[in-house]
Amino acid sequence: MKYTRYYKAFTMLFAGVTMAGMLGCSDFLEEQDPSNLTPDSYYTIPDHAESALAAVYADTRFIGGDGGIFSSTWQLLEAPTGTSTTETAQNSDLNNLYGLVYDGRTQHVINYWNGLYRVIANANLVLDKVPSITPMDEAQKKKVLGEARFLRAWAYFYLVRLWGDVPLITMPQTAASEDFRPAPASKETVYDLIVEDLKTAEAAGLPWTDVSGRASLAATKSLLSQVYLTMAGFPLSKGASHYQLAAEKSEEVINYSLANPLAINLFPDYLTMHNEDFDNRIEHIFMLQYNVVVAGNPMNNMFPNFKPVTFAGPSGTGSTVPTVEFYESYEDGDLRAKNQEGFFYTSYYTNGSGAPFDLGAPYIFKHFNQTALGKEGVPGSRNNNLNVPLIRFAEVLLIYAEAQNEIGGPNALAYESMKRIRDRAKLSTPAMGTYTKDTFREAVWRERWHELCYEQITWFDMLRLRKVYNELTNGFDDFVGHVNQSSNETLQSKHLLMPYPLPEMQNNPNLQPQNPGY
Repeated sequence: MKYTRYYKAFTMLFAGVTMAGMLGCSDFLEEQDPSNLTPDSYYTIPDHAESALAAVYADTRFIGGDGGIFSSTWQLLEAPTGTSTTETAQNSDLNNLYGLVYDGRTQHVINYWNGLYRVIANANLVLDKVPSITPMDEAQKKKVLGEARFLRAWAYFYLVRLWGDVPLITMPQTAASEDFRPAPASKETVYDLIVEDLKTAEAAGLPWTDVSGRASLAATKSLLSQVYLTMAGFPLSKGASHYQLAAEKSEEVINYSLANPLAINLFPDYLTMHNEDFDNRIEHIFMLQYNVVVAGNPMNNMFPNFKPVTFAGPSGTGSTVPTVEFYESYEDGDLRAKNQEGFFYTSYYTNGSGAPFDLGAPYIFKHFNQTALGKEGVPGSRNNNLNVPLIRFAEVLLIYAEAQNEIGGPNALAYESMKRIRDRAKLSTPAMGTYTKDTFREAVWRERWHELCYEQITWFDMLRLRKVYNELTNGFDDFVGHVNQSSNETLQSKHLLMPYPLPEMQNNPNLQPQNPGY
């Protein structure tokens, strides 16, 4: 069961406390009204700790927030990559993202900043208040605090990659707080906290996997391997020491999967990847949790514009669709590019389950929930409970392959890790001995672009590598000077960081100077 049930328990608890205040009014003048909840009066029993943690998980769903007409917050990390384009022109902020002319007033930039700091604020409350709850089982308390640390690290990892130096807030804040308007901390300081938080979570007694969607040991080690891989590259350029750390952490997850293939593994096919019955299982190491009772899957902007691919008929916005150049960059025979079997579809069924029809172009199938939306001859349930993947085992394999190669060239496990990705795609892989360190590096990068596309990962690869996949040459360009095929616009050095949101700079005079170029 997804962790959304804990979030509902959190809201029901508050409703119950309020109702108790309304009914128990005989001693109202003598006793404190229990409906006047504050952080100090709320955190008193273990259930409060669990409910507060559930609220932090709920906050992670900000990526599905409103980005204006025909747009969602998550598109901040897709539109600038150049691997997608849009079939709608109504949203100026989204168009500015595609055109690489976004600034501190762009709604997606504002939403991402606010959403991440909301996760941090509520995680800080948990970390500050839960330790004093007594009685509470110490193992349960340690686990709750570990999960809060994981979520805080997750949020800061996005912040530091997107904006560089950012305010580092580790305690609950009020208007009376001494650091209520904090100045940005250095990137190094932020990464130090991220690593500390994840190491603490790693030692918190989390299970290796958790089908409810809560943070697990596999998720913590995988995220830590992502962090080390990023620190090895730009802008920190830690190099070999952190490639080594990334290889070690990802190898721990790989070794566990080899001993427990029913718990962690690659799915046998790509359709399982977007089958809601397999949310939080096998390949899905960590996901954002969605359930229509609270919030339905937010990836609908990938539907083609006014084409009847779902039960809703001719709808959809087409505001994130693949570029033809990227779609055609897959190798011949790559199953990931095969219609309705891989990550794309070029035909579907009228209203989701009726007569087949041609779409006239490739569209993104990777997040298409056939259970909810319909498939050949089977109407959809209309309840899109598909989760959004954040960490897949496929990425862990590619992290190890890349990191190990940087340490000393490809070894047998690095080669096998990349080959497993290609084997599932029905591609042949040259023998290990035919690769040099340089050719293996680019082979792994290509697999990252083709395997992890449209999962809000590619932009971060571009930033840490300062390289961009060129769909036309099958090679890699320097980030600065690369021309996005989606818009024919050129990436500049200023695009290595996002602009600070203008409303935040106005509210916090210490949030300065603005990042270069904006």
